Amino acid sequence: MVDQSLQSADMISKIVDKYSNMIYRLAISNVKTKSNADDIYQDVFLRYIKYVRDGGTFDCEEHVKAWFIRVTINCCKSFNTSSWFRRTVALDESVNKSYEENNDTKIDFYNALMKLPQKYRSVIHLFYYEQLSVEQIGNILNVKNSTVRTQLTRARVMLKDILKGEYLDG
Repeated sequence: MVDQSLQSADMISKIVDKYSNMIYRLAISNVKTKSNADDIYQDVFLRYIKYVRDGGTFDCEEHVKAWFIRVTINCCKSFNTSSWFRRTVALDESVNKSYEENNDTKIDFYNALMKLPQKYRSVIHLFYYEQLSVEQIGNILNVKNSTVRTQLTRARVMLKDILKGEYLDG
């Protein structure tokens, strides 16, 4: 007979391995710094462990992914609106090493993306990096599909203007 705690620890380890990159990328795109993304990352998985230990279940793999995305976005929003965050001044951090690969285009795009408001960064990240459909993003963010399409369009225009400005100034 398999020990129940070992079975659940193994399951949690597999889930962490499967979703860690997605959660970390989403967190860093919303809170902008590596240290804050680390905190969000840890908080999301602690919430997952608590949810599972309290008897929470998921219908399917897509439900698990949607749950992680929703919880990550909620944690980021809570962090960005917390009184602690509003009273601190961030130190300059270099661009996360995972975005650097001696490729100026990736760094320029990352910096441009970080200049967008959070709601636009979220939809861009979910659409392009997580490859979710407009309908899936709308369900996860609890907004209408037309809102998602509008935010994607606005974000693309903003990114184009930011990148055009950087290349014309440079």
